Amino acid sequence: MLLASFALSRTLWAADESPPFNVRSYGATGDGKSKDTRAIQSAIEAAAKTRGTVHVPSGNYVSGTLHLRTGITLRLAIGATLIASKDDQDFDPYEEPGYDSYADRETADMSFALLQGRGVRQVSIVGPGRIDGNRSKRGGPKPIALKECREIRIRDLTIDNAPNYNISLLGCDSVDIQGVTIRNGYSDGIDPDCCRNVRIAKCRIESRDDAIVAKTSLALGGRRSTENLMVTDCALVHVRNALKLGTESSGDFKNIVFRNCTISARPDGARPYPSAGVSLETVDGGSIERVVVSNITMVGIRAPIFLRLGRRGRGQKVPAAGELKNVSFSNIVATGAAWTSSIMGIPGHPVTEISLKGIRITARGGGSSEALARDVPEYEKDYPDASMFADLPAYGLYCRHVKRLRMDGIDLKVDQPDARPALVLDDVHEADVMTLAAMPPAGGGPLLWLRSVREGRLRGVRPGVGTSTLVRLTGAETAKILLTGNDLSQVAQAATIDAGVDPTALRMENNVMRR
Repeated sequence: MLLASFALSRTLWAADESPPFNVRSYGATGDGKSKDTRAIQSAIEAAAKTRGTVHVPSGNYVSGTLHLRTGITLRLAIGATLIASKDDQDFDPYEEPGYDSYADRETADMSFALLQGRGVRQVSIVGPGRIDGNRSKRGGPKPIALKECREIRIRDLTIDNAPNYNISLLGCDSVDIQGVTIRNGYSDGIDPDCCRNVRIAKCRIESRDDAIVAKTSLALGGRRSTENLMVTDCALVHVRNALKLGTESSGDFKNIVFRNCTISARPDGARPYPSAGVSLETVDGGSIERVVVSNITMVGIRAPIFLRLGRRGRGQKVPAAGELKNVSFSNIVATGAAWTSSIMGIPGHPVTEISLKGIRITARGGGSSEALARDVPEYEKDYPDASMFADLPAYGLYCRHVKRLRMDGIDLKVDQPDARPALVLDDVHEADVMTLAAMPPAGGGPLLWLRSVREGRLRGVRPGVGTSTLVRLTGAETAKILLTGNDLSQVAQAATIDAGVDPTALRMENNVMRR
């Protein structure tokens, strides 16, 4: 359905074959000093009459806000740079919407921008030229801001030095972004907010904040979902969160695909450990469902995976949780992880239907046994971030308040000795863990810790050499735990059962035992 919508949108308007509207013919100088706003806007208005192409030839064009029009193509030729004026007065002022959007100005405002589109259709912005945000810190106009637009193409551009969201989309449908390079961005890379049928492909993004972050804010004055979003074949460098849903999550997120991407820190060592690789966060009453994440490689990311269902409640009189369900991760490889990956709901509102297959995480290690005695807070109403829970009691993966969790082909390792278990399941109902291989914790602790787990099955687990105990069971609610088909020949003991756990909670069958 998603691919079909893109194919359809590409057939909705044909390429214009009339002579292009050269901005120099309308008075633009391209000398890097004169302000060419009026000349470029005149070319846009002329092109709009025939659905034509605005041609920006080689040169440096300083400009304030330019208003895009339906049907035009804005083409920046090789050697052409559209430069944001240093003077903020050359841009449309921040808008006052007349309602509370419950969002920060960067998210809500679409006026203070270099290229601005409002309600336009069938617009293309294409390279191979550049857009230069012309700032050295955060705070300034967005390079591209589109609100309630349809059938948009952004191709083969380079955007440098942006002080605000590089490509900001609010309430837009049928958007195709391909071959865009973002360098030295001081804010987010690409932000589709309340958008549908969006494809982002073959982009390279260097950002000091989130690289690609979809939202469902209240910036339109009401709730609107983000649906049918595909991000594919992108390289994301030096980011806070690389691929993210939220935190603005008043509306729903449906049918999201993240695939074939690489995520890494900047090679020069600046901010060497970005926060999270994939962050799925709903905390304002919206739901996240039908998300597929596959073929992702991460290097030097603090937390490879962060899933969070919370109850912050922006725009709600009484904060209420939404849902986070039907999410699939497959073929994920992460090295140098400094923080534990986590999947967390809140009491009474579990994250549901989560599948992890072919996940390989190598953590930095160094964790102590003190984390095992720590009571991990709920933080139901806090801003969600992978750093919010500090040291978690697992070195690889921590899952709490989850229902119907499926894990298959999981490989967890550490570079330095770590006293924590590889995997902790806490208040999990219906857990199926298959073919898990993990290095044992330092100090002889359990490889796995199941706390208040109901209906859990461990199959084909391969404990690393030196494992003392495969699994520890705690919590009075723990029940119906099955160990079957596991190789326990190198394990000193299969399980420890703490006081308060029903001794019949654990059943073992068809395991290879130590002799």
